[in-house]
Amino acid sequence: MSGKLYALSTGPGASDLVTVRAARLLGQLDVLYAPAGRKGGDSLALSIVREYVGAQTQIRSYHFPMSADGAEKEAVWDEVASALTAEVKAGKQVGFITLGDAMLFSTWVFLLQRIGRVDWLEIVPGVTSFAAIAARAKTPLAMEQQSLAVISCTAPEAEIEQALKQHDSLVLMKVYGRFARMKALLKQAGLLDCALMMSEATLPGEQCWRHLDDVEDRQTLPYFSTILVNKQWGNTE
Repeated sequence: MSGKLYALSTGPGASDLVTVRAARLLGQLDVLYAPAGRKGGDSLALSIVREYVGAQTQIRSYHFPMSADGAEKEAVWDEVASALTAEVKAGKQVGFITLGDAMLFSTWVFLLQRIGRVDWLEIVPGVTSFAAIAARAKTPLAMEQQSLAVISCTAPEAEIEQALKQHDSLVLMKVYGRFARMKALLKQAGLLDCALMMSEATLPGEQCWRHLDDVEDRQTLPYFSTILVNKQWGNTE
């Protein structure tokens, strides 16, 4: 089989944080699949990599629903996985782009479950959002003997509470819609002064809050919002 599938990580948002490898491969593709947040909407992932896409590349956008309807999501994952496989079997060089890193809290992983660890697949890693946030905020993720936990705020509260006690450094992802509860848990653990939050890191709308007490519980945050906690470094300017 001469076809190949590339799962290409776009990084956190800035187009110049796409890896050299991903940029090179994007220029060679026959077909590029791009996820869109809503039907008929633009693809943020595609906007990040567009300058690297070859003139010969056909672009196919797919809407991946964010709803709680599991059946609806699985139907789309099945459809896209089948389409990607068919393109590769037809001998094409195929790409699928995904925000951040393909193997971390990514839609791509649901496609990987369906496609499997086949020989004609290559996954290209990318800069994670929290690595970009740590760099932008000049705050280390972890050092020497520190432990680091990466947690989704959709996890059970008891697990988040335990992680806040156990680990020296934490990344709290998927904060959108859950900020008030995360702020309360951090305050309860005495960690508000060790936490910062950044939204839309490396994008034009980037915002950083170094004092979470300054953020109102009901404030509407951008979808891409993440909290970093480092007990050793704290959050002094």
